[in-house]
Amino acid sequence: MILFLLTFFIVYGGLHLYFFLRLRAAFPLAGTAQLGLALALLLLLISPLLVRMAERQGYETAACLMAYAGYLWMGLIFLFFAVSLCLDCYRLALFLNERIGHLDLSRLYPPARVLFIVPLIVSLLLNIYGYFEASRVRPEHLVIKTVKLPARVEKFRIVQISDLHVGMIVRDGRLKSFLAAVAATAPDVIVSTGDLVDGQLDNLDESLALLKNLPARYGKYAVTGNHEFFAGIERAVEFSRKAGFTVLRGEAVEVAGVVNVAGVDDPAVMRRGEGKLVREADFLTALPPGLFTVLLKHQPLADPDAEGKFDLQLSGHTHRGQIFPFNLVTNFVFYYHSGDFELPGGGRLHVSRGTGTWGPPVRFLAPPEITVIDLVRQ
Repeated sequence: MILFLLTFFIVYGGLHLYFFLRLRAAFPLAGTAQLGLALALLLLLISPLLVRMAERQGYETAACLMAYAGYLWMGLIFLFFAVSLCLDCYRLALFLNERIGHLDLSRLYPPARVLFIVPLIVSLLLNIYGYFEASRVRPEHLVIKTVKLPARVEKFRIVQISDLHVGMIVRDGRLKSFLAAVAATAPDVIVSTGDLVDGQLDNLDESLALLKNLPARYGKYAVTGNHEFFAGIERAVEFSRKAGFTVLRGEAVEVAGVVNVAGVDDPAVMRRGEGKLVREADFLTALPPGLFTVLLKHQPLADPDAEGKFDLQLSGHTHRGQIFPFNLVTNFVFYYHSGDFELPGGGRLHVSRGTGTWGPPVRFLAPPEITVIDLVRQ
C-alpha cells in the first residue's frame, strides 16, 4: 500500500509539475502568482487524501464535493499531459530534422501559449465527453454453445458486472442507471468480479438497497477485488452480503443444477493474510462433473494448472485503461487486457472493461460494460 501511494504521488506530482511549467512558460507570472498557483496545484495533488480524511471524519458533503473536483481534475491533467506529449513529439521531430538536415524550421515551432492553450482546450473537451461516456453503460453479448446444459434447459443467462466502485462518486443516481441496465437483461444469475465497493462505505444505505433489490432468478455471486481490501475486507464482504451477494472466497457452489460458480480472492487480499490461499486446480477438480463451470477471478490472470478445469473465467480489474491512452500502459501490464480469449490449456476468459470508474468519473474510448453471457445448449 505504501509503495503504491508513493509511486502514485511521484507520477501524479510529475504531471502537476509539467502543467505548472507549461503554464508559466505560456503566461509569465509574478512571484506571488507563481506561489499561489503552486499551492493550488498542491491542494489538487493531495485531494484524494483529503477526500479520505473528510470521509473518515464524517464530512460526507465536503468529501463528495472534493471527490468530484479532485477526480475530474485528475482526468483533465492526465489528458492534458497526453495531448501535450503529442505536441512535444512534433517539436522533437522538428528538432531532429534541423540537426540532421541542417534546416531552419524555427517558423514551424508553435509558441509557448499555443503549447499550453491547445492541450488545455482539447483535454477539457475530452474530459466533458468522457464524463458522459462513463454514465452510458454498454452491454456486451457473449453466446457460448455447450453440451453441458441439462436437457431441460435451452438457455441460461449470466450477467457480469465488474469494478463498480460504489462509493463517493458511483452511487445512487449513477448506480441506479447501471443496475437498471442489468435488470433489463432478465438474468438468471448475476456475478460481480471484484471492486464492488470503494472507500469508507459510510452512508451508502440507498446504494445498498439498489443492489439488494437487483433481481436474479437463481442468485447473485461475487468475489473480492483489490479495492475490497482498501475499503476494509470485513466491511466490504459484509456490504456485499447485505446487498444479496454470496461472496465466494476459494469456494464454489452449484446453481440450480445447471452451472458451477467458483470464485477466488484477489491477490491483494491474500497478501495480507486476510484471504484464502487455494490452488484453483484442486478445488475446481472437486466440483460436480458434467456441469458448465464459471470461475470468478478479479484480475485477468490465468493459472496454467487450472486451465481446462473450468469452461469460462470472468475477470475485470483493467478497466481497459479507462481513459485513452492509459490503455497503452494497462495493455502492457496485462496480457489478457479486454475482451474474449481462448486459453491455451482449455477454457475461455472474458475480461470486462468494468462498469463503474476508479478515480476520475470519466471514460474515454473505454465505455462502461455489463456482460451478458448466454449459455445455449448445443
